[in-house]
Amino acid sequence: MSVAPIPQHVKTRVLVVDDSPFMRRALGRILQTDDSIEVVGEASNGLEALRRLLELRPDVITMDVEMPRMDGVSAVAEIMRTRPTPVVMVSTLTTAGADTTLRALEAGAVDYVAKPGGMSHELGDVSTALVAAVTTARHARVGRARKPATVAPPPPRKQPPDSSEPAARLVVIGASTGGPPALTRVVPHLPASLEAAVLVVQHMPAGFTRALAERLCGLSELPVREAREGDSLTPGRVLVVPGDFHADVLPGRQIHLHQSEPLHGVRPSVDVTLRTAAEVYGTATTTAILTGMGRDGARGASLVEKAGGRVLVQDEETSVIYGMPRAAKEATRRHTECRLEDMANLITHAVRQSVKGHGNE
Repeated sequence: MSVAPIPQHVKTRVLVVDDSPFMRRALGRILQTDDSIEVVGEASNGLEALRRLLELRPDVITMDVEMPRMDGVSAVAEIMRTRPTPVVMVSTLTTAGADTTLRALEAGAVDYVAKPGGMSHELGDVSTALVAAVTTARHARVGRARKPATVAPPPPRKQPPDSSEPAARLVVIGASTGGPPALTRVVPHLPASLEAAVLVVQHMPAGFTRALAERLCGLSELPVREAREGDSLTPGRVLVVPGDFHADVLPGRQIHLHQSEPLHGVRPSVDVTLRTAAEVYGTATTTAILTGMGRDGARGASLVEKAGGRVLVQDEETSVIYGMPRAAKEATRRHTECRLEDMANLITHAVRQSVKGHGNE
């Protein structure tokens, strides 16, 4: 089922939910600088948000994380049960804020932005991101049941990889909007015996990627952590590229993190990583392009295909935003399209086929 385009003259109606009156006014002012957005109401907590949701029927809700009476995570879960509506979380850039935001995304929120501070320049810094997130969220698919992710007890058999032996095969997973909950449906289902290194390139700001890595590690048989400069690509280990850094794959099968200009307006960029991955790993490269807005990953997927690697794309039905997968699909000829719940098995199969096809290179 395709998402019907929204006529340009139809405004996106937004409900702003935040405990702070100052922040509600600030967010409202930011949103209404865009002629395509109309703020139709405010709420100070999750319970009031649910009441106003039914009264106003907004297209998108911006949601604070910490609020009295009903917090943001609980409110998102209730919204998805009551009247599924795209929710953009507005979170502080703290460890606690990042962890709570990830739980809200798993509950059904589609995106998040950093909460602005009190200074005028800080409000300006978040304006572009907030407007873009709200505009994108209107097109998101919401309301589908999501498999709950739990972090306890952690799975067994998580053995430290042998860092002296670089991986002969590489899997690169790219995602943007809708990516964090999608990754919890993929990475934890990769087997501990996977004979490949895994790199995750998720469009997230600095600070959030560490929380994402910790969340995935608590769910997975494979060890997962945020990548560091010079990390070796090791079989059976998952590295999450840190926010605000691009990641190159070096000929020595190590990671080089750098802050070159954003590509497609993002850093990290999937295309940056895939370009170097295809050069270094060639036919031993597998990439999986998951849900997200835009075209990041499409050029890289075509390079992987030309190098003889494998390209997997998430299908439209299970994508929150079918932008990146569609672009990768259109840029390649020999891709495999699949539902999200089948992605881990297909990644595992692709790696095993690579092992059979190329031996222990």
